[in-house]
Parts: sequence; C-alpha cells; structure tokens
Amino acid sequence: MINPHRSPTSWILSGSLLPILLGGCALLPGYGTSHTHTHPGAHDHAFIDYWPPAENITPPPLRLAVKDNIDMKGVVTTAGSEYLLKNRAPATHDAECLAIARQRSDVQIVGKLNLSEFAVSPSGINDYFGTPRNPFGGWRRLIPGGSSCGSANAVATKLADVAFGTDTAGSVRVPAACCGVVGLKTTFGLVSLDGVFPVDAQHLDTVGPLARDIAGTVQGMDLLQSGFAAKYAAAAAARPTGQTIRIGRLRLRGTDSRIDKAVDEALARANFQVIDLDDSLREKWDQAKKDGSSVAEAATWLSDAKYLNKSGVTSRTKSIILLGAGVYSTHYRQALARREAWQHALRDVFEKVDFIALPTLQGLPPKVSPSLKIDLLKAQARVDNWQNTDLLNFTDSLIAPFKSIPVTSLQLLGIDLLEAQMLNLQNTVAVNFAGNPALALPIPLHHASVPVTSLQLIGPPRSEAELLAAGRLVEAAP
Repeated sequence: MINPHRSPTSWILSGSLLPILLGGCALLPGYGTSHTHTHPGAHDHAFIDYWPPAENITPPPLRLAVKDNIDMKGVVTTAGSEYLLKNRAPATHDAECLAIARQRSDVQIVGKLNLSEFAVSPSGINDYFGTPRNPFGGWRRLIPGGSSCGSANAVATKLADVAFGTDTAGSVRVPAACCGVVGLKTTFGLVSLDGVFPVDAQHLDTVGPLARDIAGTVQGMDLLQSGFAAKYAAAAAARPTGQTIRIGRLRLRGTDSRIDKAVDEALARANFQVIDLDDSLREKWDQAKKDGSSVAEAATWLSDAKYLNKSGVTSRTKSIILLGAGVYSTHYRQALARREAWQHALRDVFEKVDFIALPTLQGLPPKVSPSLKIDLLKAQARVDNWQNTDLLNFTDSLIAPFKSIPVTSLQLLGIDLLEAQMLNLQNTVAVNFAGNPALALPIPLHHASVPVTSLQLIGPPRSEAELLAAGRLVEAAP
C-alpha cells in the first residue's frame, strides 16, 4: 500500500522543476483515434456518455450536462480514466450538487462530460476518451483547456445549455477562456462536494456552472444554490450601471499586450470605475500563484497515489502523481502556512474596490501538436548546471519505490511544453488558494488568431450574484 503522507528524501524535487513537471509526459493524442464511449451524436469528444434530449417538448427543457467526476446514480463516474471506467461500480447515489436539478421538471440531464484524467491537466488533453475540440481551433487544433474541457465544448457547440464543471486551480475558468464561454468558480464551501471525485476537497475544489452567456450561467447557479435567481435579480437591480461599481485592475508581468488592451477596453465600455492596483498586490498574487500551484500539485499525490500501480491510468497522469510526491515533501506545508495571509490581503483590497479584474489567461490558447516536446534534461541543465547523469539518477530514485509502474526516467524528463505553457498562462489558481469566487467571460480580441479572450472578475466570498450582475454589464456593453 502506498502511503501518500510519507516524505522520503528520494522524492525531493528542486523548486525550479515543480511548475514545469506537473504537466505529465505522455505524447499528445490525435483527435480522431481515441476510444469512443459516447453516443454518435455527441461529436468532438465532449461527452463520455450522451443521452439525446427528448424531442417535441414545449417548452423545451433546459439541457444540463455534468462533468464525469460528479456522481450520477446508476452511472459509472470515470473521472476521465479508462481504469475507473472498467473497474468502478456505478454510483449508488447522486452527488449532492445535483439535488436541485433532479427536482426540476424543466431540466433534462443530457450526459456525462469528458475531462482530463482525474482532473489534473490544465490543457484538457485526454489520452483515452479523446480530447474535445476547441471551437476556435479549426485546422490549428487549439487546446480546449482543462480540466473541464468537455463542459466548455458542450455549451460552446450548443449540445448543452448549461454544464457543471469543477474548479481546483482554474478548471472551469481556463476551458471557458479557451472556448469562448462563461465560467463561474464558486466560493469554496458554497456548493457541496459530496459525491465529487476529489483533487483537493479540503482546500481548493469547487463545483461551478458554464454556459454560453451570463443568463445561462445564472440558470446554472440556480441549479446549484437554492434561490440564486432571486439573488441575482436583486444584485442586478441594485447596480443597474457600471458607474457605481469599483474595479481594481491588476496587471501581471508577461501578459500579451493585446489581451491587456482587450480587458481595458471591455472595462471602459461597461463604464466601471477602474482603479489601478499597486505592485505590492501583484507581488502577493505571484506568491499565491506559486503556493496555490504547490497545494494543487501535492493534492494529486495525496488523492491519487492509490492509482499508481493500476493498468489503465495513463503515464501522463502517473507522472503527475509521482511528481506531486516531491511537492508534498518540499513545498506543501509552507504554502498552506501562507494561505491566511493571502486571504487577508484580498480582504483588504475588497475594502477599497468591489471586484478585481485581470485576464483569465495571459496569452492565446496554444496549439495541440506532438512537436511541442522539449528535453527537460537539457533545459534544467542550462538552469542548474547539472550533469545529465545526475538528473537521470535523480529521477531513477523517484521511480525506485514503484518499479511496477510503466513510467520511465525519460518520460519524467520529457517535459510536455504544452502543459508547461498552460501552467504559466493561467491566472486562476491564486483565487482557489484564497477560496474566493471568480467569473471568466469572453470579450472581443482584435488582431489575433482567435476572436475573443477572457476577462476574469474576482469578488469577495459569496458574491456570485454580484459578479454575474457585473458580468452582464460587460456582456451588454456596445
């Protein structure tokens, strides 16, 4: 039995390796060659199970699709994994977050949605069920974002009106940003996680809705929190224009200038009061991003170490789990010790502004391409002047306790540049680390290969209604 709380010295990783290695190492899959488990009508690999909606119903029901790490009675919860598909029994109960939807006669659940295996990949790649298409990709094959890749694709392609996703480090907002839809990360603890396959239910995990627009996202929240539609209506009535809303604009280093410009223009069109936030918050944000990433990475080890010896779990996922062991040994406790200070820093900011605004992603969604592979051995040697043999021996020591696992040193060393790009591009995990809610919504982007980027609005705890009311002003602005 593997003990995830054990901290052997052979698992210690250098800090410079951690953000890059998390992405896993498997070769990127093609779009048309993976296992098919969905109904033929559920194209683009959005669904793991698809149940066509009933026809000739007036008015038509709201079509709800559910990420397949959320239990539905009588259905196997695969969490995007071949191993769980073939070895897990059907759920005996619905997850608690489905209770309201089950009570509504005007809601029809149309399927279980694809995701990155165990919800651990920010790219949205799934090596077994296939990778959902980004609707903007075309021949370029842009990543859909993860881990709620199927959720974003399903609403973007109008196979569902609302989708439920989960967000541990950005897994609702990142795919929403990549696919041009709206995604809401809820306040930590607001929506029950009972019956949800965990990454870090103790600190980070949340359930939230995705939809094509603000109105659909409000409908989704009304299925997750009783009485939410009335709360939203009250929030919208209280702030009918943007002129009464104070927005703290956070600017981060490394952001594509076109995206920063798009965010500024969207805020201006909505007539918000925009206040630039100072560099001290940016420095605290950067630290919170590192700490939140460390907690999320370690959580893959704490939650999923039991799957390391299982056939049917991909080498990509096993690599992530193994590397989470090193993060747990070296960074996890220190990161959690700084969490309260970060929460306090945000509370101070919300004394001065109503919401914080910044891009959801610092750049454009990258392409899916097998050529996006670099040799970590060479890259790390340039940084640390390590000898190749030293690094190979180091990763061999990582693998030594798990000789039966089909993961090699070279797989661990072969960094998937695509996943590394996504970890650097996303501006999301610092919000999970604090527990606050955040809204990602599409805004126009000019002079780029995709027509939209994503604005992220962050609010105080339990301000979901107010966030969506502000978002509808952005959406309605000319």
